[in-house]
Amino acid sequence: MDKDTIASDLVFLIPNGTLYEFGVLSSNVHNAWMRVVAGRLKSDYRYSKDIVYNNFPWCTPTDAQKAKIEKTAQMILDARAMYPDCSLADLYDETVMPPELRKAHQLNDRAVMEAYGFWGKLNSESECVAELMGMYREMTEGK
Repeated sequence: MDKDTIASDLVFLIPNGTLYEFGVLSSNVHNAWMRVVAGRLKSDYRYSKDIVYNNFPWCTPTDAQKAKIEKTAQMILDARAMYPDCSLADLYDETVMPPELRKAHQLNDRAVMEAYGFWGKLNSESECVAELMGMYREMTEGK
């Protein structure tokens, strides 16, 4: 974002956020967490920095895993850039999602799941959330 952009109170920013953070936050792992802990306004999710983001258990990737997530996150951005006239709503319409973008997200999901140690181990979103809740419990037991 440039200096002429003003974010409202409904927008959350991560100053100096990296491709790594973008990759993890764009992943199926984070989205599974968000779907369980976020509030709702009508049928829409209401993302909260206090409930969703601040309580999210981040993985501790190796340097190679982090580099892979950064690479796949960049692939998502590159795929989006191929369609400059499309809104995010257009790009993420499940019925017409560009194949490059879908593939980039699939690769990113795998990279993030590998960093968490979930790849090949978990078979459902509920199993993913159960693992994340266990990580959250470990994070908060000492507090």
